Amino acid sequence: MSIWWSLHLRREAASVPLARRLLVGTMETAGVDPDISFDLSLALSEACANAVEHGGDDEPGGPSQAYRVTAYLDGELCRIEVADTGPGFPAGAPGRPGRVARPVADDAEDGRGLCLIRELADHVHIGSRPGRAGAVVSFDKVLKWREGTPLLAV
Repeated sequence: MSIWWSLHLRREAASVPLARRLLVGTMETAGVDPDISFDLSLALSEACANAVEHGGDDEPGGPSQAYRVTAYLDGELCRIEVADTGPGFPAGAPGRPGRVARPVADDAEDGRGLCLIRELADHVHIGSRPGRAGAVVSFDKVLKWREGTPLLAV
């Protein structure tokens, strides 16, 4: 079975639960194990929240007022990509490959999103889009299925 969808969302806080609900609904309909669905929906929420907060220059009506979420459920794997049109990640940013994330204070209200995504997904790629502005966070996870899932046989 193969399912994919892509959303073009405004950089508004209300867009985060919309993307999460679509992902959870897709996985529930496909028969994905609820624990896997929860992990992926939480990782997606973190990636979307980062795009909303950091993904543009806030020019009214400008192209940086949006971000894109794409999800692929293909066989035994789910891959999710969140891309924005903001400044992207600096080369030495925490969470980038080869970098050790800096510690976050226990009482901090932000700064844990990329670390959380890394803990919840099997493979994570964090980077900037070559030749264009914007950050891309993509991650995947091997799927487990609920007992008796009818779509598995397709």
